[in-house]
Amino acid sequence: MIKSIAVFGFSLVSLVASSAALAGWQLNNDQSKVSFVSIKNNSIAEVHYFKTLSGSLSDQGMFEVNIDLASVETMIPIRNERMTKLLFETVKFPAATLTADLSKRLMTIIPGQHVLKGVKATLAFHGQTKEFTTDVLANMSPEGDVTVSSLSPLIVNAADFAVTDGIAQLQKLAGLSAIATAVPVSYSLTLKKDK
Repeated sequence: MIKSIAVFGFSLVSLVASSAALAGWQLNNDQSKVSFVSIKNNSIAEVHYFKTLSGSLSDQGMFEVNIDLASVETMIPIRNERMTKLLFETVKFPAATLTADLSKRLMTIIPGQHVLKGVKATLAFHGQTKEFTTDVLANMSPEGDVTVSSLSPLIVNAADFAVTDGIAQLQKLAGLSAIATAVPVSYSLTLKKDK
């Protein structure tokens, strides 16, 4: 479900270059967030997020974001544990990884706000791989740091990543009548320019 979050990374695609020369960037975990909304019993929505993200953008335009799935935070410890074990199966699949080759889209830009349309990336999650295309909002600071945010939520379908059985197990354990198998995912990522 949340894996799609990874998609946020591609926005970097365009702001990757400064007016001087290409440089590398490292994702700042403290200033980044990937969140998703779960809906239970067809009417109760709750926001969750991941506490641990890492990633980088190389000066060759290769972008990667890793989401530590065991760091999911739902504000309910037993739910965190069940989601980690039954849904994400972190023993076998500890992370979701988003990658993108941005080399062909690198361009010189000036600090400011930019809307990037049709950014493509590949998400590897739970043993499955899927390509996404999304529109993002990107900002570059005068120092060359980049912040990339979702222009609108991404809808991630559990069936695309073989996690529907895990959702069914969570539903049974929690005694719920339903848990949505398609979830909206949002992100805001900050990448610090290498010194």
